[in-house]
Amino acid sequence: MVGSTDVGIQADDSGARPLRLVAVTHGAPSAENRQAVIRLVDGVASERPELDVSISFVDAANRDVAASLAAAAEPDAVIVPLVLSAGFHVRTGLSLGLDRLGDAAELAGELGPDDRIVAVLAHRLRTLGLDDDDSVVLAAAGSNDPRAVRECFETARRLAHRLGRPVTVGFIAAAIPRLPDAIEMIREVHPGSRVVVGAYLLAPGTFYDAAGASGGDLIADPLLLPGESAPHELVELVLERFAAVDASHWERA
Repeated sequence: MVGSTDVGIQADDSGARPLRLVAVTHGAPSAENRQAVIRLVDGVASERPELDVSISFVDAANRDVAASLAAAAEPDAVIVPLVLSAGFHVRTGLSLGLDRLGDAAELAGELGPDDRIVAVLAHRLRTLGLDDDDSVVLAAAGSNDPRAVRECFETARRLAHRLGRPVTVGFIAAAIPRLPDAIEMIREVHPGSRVVVGAYLLAPGTFYDAAGASGGDLIADPLLLPGESAPHELVELVLERFAAVDASHWERA
């Protein structure tokens, strides 16, 4: 099942080659989640008005990913997955789906790990009023893909460097340590320390709600919010992932 919303129209009538960026996210988003993600795609379209930009919501339960992407995969489309780590749905589902579509579209890389994401995470945490004695846990969605799990630990390492303090990783699903266990461990090692949860999550939704109910004292906002413009760092990151594929595509043409 796919929902597709055009948020930018190609504006260049000079005869230059057509460009198309299709942002893809999976799952069945809530209204709040959907609005937050569309804020990011709106930012991409505003930053590059010459691009034809759209978004498709691909149902993660739909096993025929190729059929789901068919509506979005017009010639020379670059699919940019709006995921922080490339787990099963990107490395297997989307990749195989695009293979079945032939040359209709190409797949860009996942968004993380990247220092620009870390910058937004640090900003969200500092907005809470992070104290020197606080303990920080990075809440990640989790994955059965070991590489995706390693990428979450790499993000935590970068965040720790930026904040100048240790950062513990806790997973909401599919990987260990689970977030409640990570929080409990910190309370045992640092009794009396306030536990602040950083949300390594793109937007509000089921995972964010679960992170908020995992026992931390405070939880930072996710990277995107429905009521504010997307951070420029994330807009820049999406465009960079698109540009890397677009450049290689036209070099081969």
